[in-house]
Parts: sequence; C-alpha cells; structure tokens
Amino acid sequence: MNSKRRVVVTGLGAVSPLGLNVQETWKGLLEGRSGIGAVTRFDIKGYPSQIAGEVKNFQLDQWVAKKEQKKMDTFIHYAMAAGKMAMADSGLTVNEENADRVGVIVSAGIGGLPGIEEQHSIILNRGPTRVSPFFIPMVIPNLAAGHLGIEIGARGPNLCITTACSTGAHSIGEAMRYIRDDICDAVVAGGSESVICPLALGGFASMRALSTRNSEPTRASRPFDKDRDGFVLGEGGGIMVLESLETAQKRGARIYCEIVGYGLNCDAYHMTNPSEGGTGAAKCMAMAIKDAGMNPEQIDYVNAHGTSTGAGDVAETLALKLAFKDAAKKIWISSTKSMTGHLLGAAGGLEAVISVLSLRDNAVPPTINLENPDAQCDLDYVPNTAREKRMTAVLSNSFGFGGTNATLIFKRGP
Repeated sequence: MNSKRRVVVTGLGAVSPLGLNVQETWKGLLEGRSGIGAVTRFDIKGYPSQIAGEVKNFQLDQWVAKKEQKKMDTFIHYAMAAGKMAMADSGLTVNEENADRVGVIVSAGIGGLPGIEEQHSIILNRGPTRVSPFFIPMVIPNLAAGHLGIEIGARGPNLCITTACSTGAHSIGEAMRYIRDDICDAVVAGGSESVICPLALGGFASMRALSTRNSEPTRASRPFDKDRDGFVLGEGGGIMVLESLETAQKRGARIYCEIVGYGLNCDAYHMTNPSEGGTGAAKCMAMAIKDAGMNPEQIDYVNAHGTSTGAGDVAETLALKLAFKDAAKKIWISSTKSMTGHLLGAAGGLEAVISVLSLRDNAVPPTINLENPDAQCDLDYVPNTAREKRMTAVLSNSFGFGGTNATLIFKRGP
C-alpha cells in the first residue's frame, strides 16, 4: 500500500444514454437495458453507421444558467451536470478556507466538435463577422474543468488531460496522485464527451471502427461476441469527488470506497491498434495492482474497456490472462459499453463511477448481447444478466488511440 495519504470517493455524478443521473444509469445497467438507438440529431442518410447512444431529454436549465448556456458546447453542459451532481452527493462545500486545496481535473477526449461544425458553417455561409465571440472557449476541452471550477469556486489545480478513450480514467488517477502528494485535499475528477455529429460519425465510420447493425441498434454493441462488428458512439459524463481520507472523515462525509491503485503506460506500437498479445494493457493492470499493494487474486470484478471491436476485445482478453494468470478464469469481467456505447473521453469517468457502484451494491452489470462468444474471448464476461456477490476490490480499464492505457482500482472503504 502506498505510504502517502489515502484517497477516498465521496461523491458521484453521471449523465449517460441510460439516464440523466447516477440512479437512472445504474438501474438501467443492472436491468441489462441498452441506451442505443437511431441517431436523431442530424440527417444520417448515407452514413454507414446510423446509430449511437444519445443522452435523451437532458434538462440543461437545471444545470446551467440560461445566459451561460450559449458559451458552452454540449460536452461542457454534461460536465456541469455530472460535476454538480457529484459535489451535491459528496456534501463538500468550497469556501475561503479550503478553496486553494480543491482541484478540478475534468477532461474531454475530443471537445467541442459539434460547435466547430456549426461555426464553420456560419463562417462559410454568413462570413467571419458572424462567428460567435464565445466560439473558442465554447469548444476547447479544458473549459469543462474551467467552467466547473468557476461554478464551485475551486482555486486549486484546474486541468484537462486529453488522452483519447483513456481521458476520464487518467483524470481520476492523476487526481488521486494530487491528493496522495498533499497538493490537494479534494479533487473533482472525470470525463465528459459529446460528439454525436456528422464529422465524428463520418470519421469513425471511414476507419471502419463503428458497428453498422443499423436495423438492430440495441443489439449493435456486443463486446467479446463473435458477431461484433465495431463500437457504437455514445456521449455523456462521469465525474466523482475524491478526498483525502483525513479530510473526508474530519467533515463526517459518507465514503463510498477507497481508490488504491493507478496504472498508466503506452503500448508504443500503433496509432490505433492495441499491442500484439495485449502486453501493454497487461503491464498497465499489473502496475495498478502493484500500486494498490494487492495480488491479482484479490480483484473481484473488472469493468473492461471492451469496446466491441475485433482487435480490441481479443487484446484485452489476452492482457487479462497475462495480468491475472490463473485468476483470470475466476474473475468476473463485463463491458458496460454493451449498454451505453463508447463515450470516448467520458468512458473512463463513467465506468469508474460504475465500478464504485458495483462495490457499494455488490452487484456486477452484465455484458449484454453476448450470444455467441468469440473463441478467442474465453473468460467470464457476465453475459446478459447481472450478478451479485460480496466484493472487496474492482478494477476499471481504459485504453486509447496512440496506445495510451489507464487502469484504476477501487477497494471497499474504511
């Protein structure tokens, strides 16, 4: 166990294709319900992939003042909602006494791509003088953390860590380090993303990365299944409040669990493909397990990166076998992307929240649509139905383009 300060989770916030808060999202996951459907935001005629996990019926007025809304692209809206939920859940108050010791590390993998599309159309059709004066701060990724920091009055470190699909997990892992190293007493950390727009859907489709099971959207995301044909784009946000154990106990906070392990590395292999044999991801998990002062046998559940891509799911399976050795066959593993789609920069944040809830309720969400398992993916992926068992520690994986990897471990708290 690291001898530095212990770090605990005291607040959770989420916006997802399954619900507008933590409770709705968690309920949908345990029910094995898909949040994926046909894209409704724009005319999808001609797009190879026409499905996504959209956030539905989002109540922006509930989270952002009307005069501020046009200054933010949608990924910031989701960050404000999930961040304010997490703060309210934690009961943490930022005041003159502690403001310099409260940080915000909330990040996006891409940022305001829909806003860029919209303003590009304006400049082409109406000229440069009609571009919004809020355009730049509306779309740059660090303004999610910036706006949230302003909103809650946090004067500590304010950062955006953009590492593709590992973004949310890296943000939480680095937040843990800031508290361990006594730079902060509390950090609001996680990820947000909203790029269900023509360029993103067209770009990922051109890479042949997306599922084209357009006639059956709820069955399209099928990690570890032989018939998977790509991931499904999702959106939303997952944010948590981390605090030092001492700070949380001093104010009598409700503690969900402790965050005890963090691993990060790079495959240094390929721009978009995982390293052969899953070696990079395996080393990342081993690093997190060592950081936690644990053995592989002590991990009860893995929330897999599990994107539903051909190479990715096989590589993660091989990585799990390398990292967990004999224990790999016994551990429960699931991919909640089967229900939410892939939230890109928000995935690691939302899946960290899900991992904490799994510990709280001793419940493991299923991997839905796992009907015909790939012979190369031969571990226990909790197919189609949630399970319950007493758990002590859970691990969450996030892997991104560029070969960047992140692993987090949460343990039942003091």
